[in-house]
Amino acid sequence: MSIKMAILGILSWKSSTGYDLKKIIEESTAMYWSGNNNQIYKSLVQLLDEEFVTNEVQHQDSSPSKKIYTITNKGRAALKEWVLSPPDLPEFKKGFLTQLAWADQLAPKELEQLISAYENEISLQLAMQQEKQRRALFAPARTPREIMLWQMIDDNIVSSFNNELIWIQNLRKTLQGNEQ
Repeated sequence: MSIKMAILGILSWKSSTGYDLKKIIEESTAMYWSGNNNQIYKSLVQLLDEEFVTNEVQHQDSSPSKKIYTITNKGRAALKEWVLSPPDLPEFKKGFLTQLAWADQLAPKELEQLISAYENEISLQLAMQQEKQRRALFAPARTPREIMLWQMIDDNIVSSFNNELIWIQNLRKTLQGNEQ
């Protein structure tokens, strides 16, 4: 995901501080991104330079001043152009599959531990995604179509984790059937 485009998307919904952007990205099911805070602030500087956003310093009596970022018309045009660009295909490269490809060298108990660890992580991620979906903290809801689109995004992510969980459980059953 392009962090700059995610930022523009959020700002097309509502003006925000850098901190708010970070929090929205972290909590969103639709915006998977594993970068650090510095990348958000570097991207904001770049977006300012490109005139895709503006900022306004808001002074506060009991706290440090904060910068509120707002998307510009030029930023909206860039976001729309990006949204209309050809989408990335789903990412099927999973580190676990590479581990599994070379797992024949493991003892049965070690392989079971590897599979269990992966299954537990998938189960945890599924539960977290379901909770995010339930809470829907950072989903814009400006129109019925937007509400439906965000719901379908959440459903896609939950479905992907469910499918991965079913697959790992089938792998375990198949392995157990081959070892008997």
